Amino acid sequence: MAYQKLINQSGRMLKGSLITPVASEPNQPDTVITSALPRDGRQTVDYGNPQNPFPNWRVISCSDGAFSHEHRRPPVGSISTFFKDLAILRQHAIGGICAAVVGMSPLSAEPLALRSYHAPIGESSISGISSGAFMAVQFGAAWSSIVKGVGVVAGGPYWCAEAKMWRATGPCMKGPASGLNIAAFTTKADANASAGKIDPDSNLAGQKIYLFHGYNDAVVDRAVTDAAADFYRRYLGDANRGNLFYQTALGAGHSFVVAKQGDTGLNSCSANKEPYIDQCGYDQAGIILQHIYGRLNPPNRGQLAGVVKSFDQSLYTRPQAPAALSLSDTGYLFVPQDCEQGALCRVHVALHGCRQNAREIGLKFVNDTGYNAWADTNRLIILYPQTRTSLYRPTNPQACWDWWGYVNHTSSYVTKSGAQIQAVKAMLDALAADGATPVSATRQLTSAPQGLTVIDASDTSVDLVWSPLPGATTYRVLRAGPDDTFQRIGRVAGASFGDSDLRPQTTYRWRVSAVLNGAEGPASEEVSATTRSTPPRCNHPGSCPVTK
Repeated sequence: MAYQKLINQSGRMLKGSLITPVASEPNQPDTVITSALPRDGRQTVDYGNPQNPFPNWRVISCSDGAFSHEHRRPPVGSISTFFKDLAILRQHAIGGICAAVVGMSPLSAEPLALRSYHAPIGESSISGISSGAFMAVQFGAAWSSIVKGVGVVAGGPYWCAEAKMWRATGPCMKGPASGLNIAAFTTKADANASAGKIDPDSNLAGQKIYLFHGYNDAVVDRAVTDAAADFYRRYLGDANRGNLFYQTALGAGHSFVVAKQGDTGLNSCSANKEPYIDQCGYDQAGIILQHIYGRLNPPNRGQLAGVVKSFDQSLYTRPQAPAALSLSDTGYLFVPQDCEQGALCRVHVALHGCRQNAREIGLKFVNDTGYNAWADTNRLIILYPQTRTSLYRPTNPQACWDWWGYVNHTSSYVTKSGAQIQAVKAMLDALAADGATPVSATRQLTSAPQGLTVIDASDTSVDLVWSPLPGATTYRVLRAGPDDTFQRIGRVAGASFGDSDLRPQTTYRWRVSAVLNGAEGPASEEVSATTRSTPPRCNHPGSCPVTK
């Protein structure tokens, strides 16, 4: 691709072009170097000659949807990772041709304000990986009155860092369990709720919670995610224990896990490296969304009908600029065609982890994590807020979410007044403006719940989902073990149940019945599943065999 093809006669940049800088290389000749990026065949041209009006910048003809400029600071001393100071110039549509090349839906035109889809805000949910998981926990606690469920991948409990960076990089990443005081975390949540800084934490008992830790994770120790489970169990109690499902028997590295196999732009299952998306044959996005909302329609594995849109995040950080909060100028969302045409749609917020923002890995987190395929067939809008790297005020060189107070160095980061929490809430409010809470029709329960399915199993737990039954207030779950006798094991609101304290490599059966005003309807057809074997202890995460 020649440089001239990127500029039209008026000197304007053509649509679908991405300019990014490349670090100066010593002894680099003043020649054009053309190379193919590994995943989708995009061509890049690196310019190092003085005739180029953008010296030391790279031009990409077909980006993953982002049109930006990115300034990379060359390495200093022994530092091997460049810190990036990034700024979005302008967003361009890439059209159907580019979308066909990369196998995903096209990006919409330049960033604008989020429009209202009248989404029912009380049906919102949130998930995240790593720093995004910590932020998801914080946001879910701060706004528990509207957050239906939380997905926590390789993250930890509320208030884990206690506004101290040494805790964030110490016990809240590496453990041990003795450095994670659950009482301190719940005491802080209780105090913030009592002071009105977050919603009443009694709401946490009604949230659906999905937790995940891969045993090849070399970044976040399992003790940290165990602490998140203990934090939530404090509020769930035995009565609501079925709202939580915790998967620990997969050999994933520090990553968001996908069902894909053989994608050269993503990692093998045990990897702990960029883009932090590992291929384990495990559809994490689908499991999270179904644990929160109940059984959903199958995902769209072909060309998506919906589109990825960009939006101007500065509209939701005012009066501060996004950079002051270590947020990018541009965020993204996926909107299914049905939602664009006026159907009632819910919103799920998906938070990337450190070094997973669009300026670092392109739109891989937006396009390759699997959320959009499920959203496309289930009237779900997926909101992808974006962070940015920041070297000073605030100091956030890895583009992490603020889970230790780096924005203003106070404890407010875990409350409604936290700067990043306020920004994400403003985005959610925009999507839900003038939205109405859907009302379920009240009826007699003459039918049984349909579609009872086991969507996931660990060595000691199983995640059950079914199609919500209109009018049902709660559901009763029955289980039969090796003795073949069905017993009631729990009652739950919402169409999912995390059954725990099971035996490894053991087959169980389940039934579910709906309850309305104290009257129990007929039981569903039964479903069976066998728990996984307990994986051997992994002493060197990243190198342990991945068991099926």
